[in-house]
Amino acid sequence: MTSRVEDLVMDCAPATPTVAVAGAVTLSRRELLRGAAGGVTALMLTSLVPTAAQASEATGTESAAADPNGILIDLTRCSGCQQCALACQASNGCQANGAAPTGLSADSYSYVQSIALEEAATGPVGAETVTVKRQCMHCLHPACVSACTVGALHKRADGPVVYDASKCIGCRYCQYACPFGVPAFDWDNPLGLIHKCQMCASRLDSGLLPACVGACPNGALRAGSRTALLAQAHGQIASNPGRYVDHVYGEHEAGGTSVLYLSDVPFARLGFPVLDTRPIPAEAEAMMRRTPMVALGMATLATTLYYITRLRRRELAVA
Repeated sequence: MTSRVEDLVMDCAPATPTVAVAGAVTLSRRELLRGAAGGVTALMLTSLVPTAAQASEATGTESAAADPNGILIDLTRCSGCQQCALACQASNGCQANGAAPTGLSADSYSYVQSIALEEAATGPVGAETVTVKRQCMHCLHPACVSACTVGALHKRADGPVVYDASKCIGCRYCQYACPFGVPAFDWDNPLGLIHKCQMCASRLDSGLLPACVGACPNGALRAGSRTALLAQAHGQIASNPGRYVDHVYGEHEAGGTSVLYLSDVPFARLGFPVLDTRPIPAEAEAMMRRTPMVALGMATLATTLYYITRLRRRELAVA
């Protein structure tokens, strides 16, 4: 392709003598056009390089189901009993040590955070302390899956974002990509594995509820199809406008998540990240699409400089 582009440029270029400038590199117009032809070729080659969006099709994201599974968490019903977190540990074979977890780690894929508010909540619940269940949000367009270079993380069509430890190389890119800080690195494991909630995918396959949902004694956790849960959440807000803030967290954040929240306190006050509605992988892909053009452009520049330098050395050797 390069020779063909160069020939086309050469055919259009009139024969001209070499242009000489005192103290500068002697370079003919034909040589300059040849370098320009290389730049044009590099730009044309960018169309042959797969974009990040095309590459992501093979990174482990199945075609989304029409109505994936989800979990609705009603924070106004949460008593902070920790039964959900303890059930999660037992179901996943984690080392509970008899104590409720206080954060996400290799031994706790979910925990209940207690948040002290500067001012009491405005709804009828009206507590000065709010308890919030934390776990993987199971994004519809997960940034962790997009960031994983070896396919260790996989978005199932029915909702869960699952993890294959046999493929993980411990690079921790998923940790950096996740806007919710979910993937936990196992510092005690020489293999450097990641741990996270998988929405009890194996239980879903058997027709069972996620362990945390089945353990909640207060009805704060409900499982079902995402569409049905969203309808239920908006119905609760409409019928109890004084009980809830008018916001279902996870409906639109980062392109939507399979884990949804209702609350009587604005989510920003509870430490939930304020996210755009655009999926995070789309933001990364927009930047990555520019990478081939920049890389090829830099390669062309380096090649041109190399030939100019070599020509200059030849001139000096002759002189």
